[in-house]
Formats: sequence, structure tokens, C-alpha cells
Amino acid sequence: MSTQSIDHQQAQATSGWLKSYYFTRFAFSAVWVGVAFFFAKDAPLLAAIMLFGYPAWDALANFVDAQRNGGLGRNKTQLLNVIVSTITAIAVAIALGSSMNSVLGVFGIWAGFAGIFQLATAVRRWNTYGAQWAMILSGAQSALAGFLFVKMAGGPEPVGITTVAPYAAFGAFYFLVAAVWLTVSDARKHSLSAAT
Repeated sequence: MSTQSIDHQQAQATSGWLKSYYFTRFAFSAVWVGVAFFFAKDAPLLAAIMLFGYPAWDALANFVDAQRNGGLGRNKTQLLNVIVSTITAIAVAIALGSSMNSVLGVFGIWAGFAGIFQLATAVRRWNTYGAQWAMILSGAQSALAGFLFVKMAGGPEPVGITTVAPYAAFGAFYFLVAAVWLTVSDARKHSLSAAT
């Protein structure tokens, strides 16, 4: 088997993984948003668990994705994302003992860093896989949301899990777009290769 054929098979396998990964992240975020709006806003303990769980899930998801694509050593931006998200989950647990404003401040700092790392990961993958424009937009919007969260955390308005939920909803949307775009792109490539 030629090296070109092996590279093509590896690219196909990774593309298949990315579709599953993006769909999974969309599903998690969509469910998280639904529970936040319909149940957790009036259930402080559930809200606390979910606010801790969101960055913890991000750390796990980035770890698994990096492992499926050559390991953390070859995916430095995801390694950094794993570290920052893990620290954030711990920081959220601590901040929950203080106030929701403190939690929102922690989320803001995390959203900023996580957005930058996600954007950098997407740029690195740009030449190999489709749909990275959605991930770049998502990363940029996450960084902007982080700035807004930090600003809101210092303000007088009451904040809660429903303050964070729209951020998660936009993340879900971008993961869905990326998954669908990759699916359509792969189908077109398959059709073209079958026709030749």
C-alpha cells in the first residue's frame, strides 16, 4: 500500500472521528442548555454541579480528541485547553462557596483562554479538514464572551446559570454546524472520487 493511500485513509479516519466528536459536543451542550433553562435555574445544587461539570467536560473532551489525533504532545493547544479547563473546574468549585459573580468571573477568564486555544486548534487543522471556519468563529466568540462575563461579574446585575447558558448554546450551534459541514464535505468528496 502506498504512503499516499495510507495518508488518505488516516485523513478519512480522523474526519470520521471529528464528525462524531462535534456531534457529541453539540449534544452535550444542547442538553446542558436545556437543563439550565428549564430545571437548574431554580435548583441551586443542580446549577452548581452543572457549572462545575461544564469546564470538566471540556477538559475531558479535549483530552480524548487530542489522544485520537496523535496525543497531547502533538496537540499543544489542546493540552493547554485540558490544563486550563481542569483548573477552571476546580476554581468554579471554590468560587461557588463565594458568589455567582465570582463563578461568572472564573467562567469569563476560562472562556477567553479556551476560545483562543480552540481557535488555534482550528487554524492548525485548517489545511487538513473542513468545517474549521465554524470552530474559528466559535473560538473568537468564546474569547469575546469571556470579556463580557468578566465585565458582568463586576456589575450589580444578578447572575446565574442562565447567564452562562446562551454561551453554551452558541457553542452547541457551532459544533453542530462543524459536524454537518464535515458530513456534507465528505459526501461530496466521496461522490467525486466515485465518479472518477
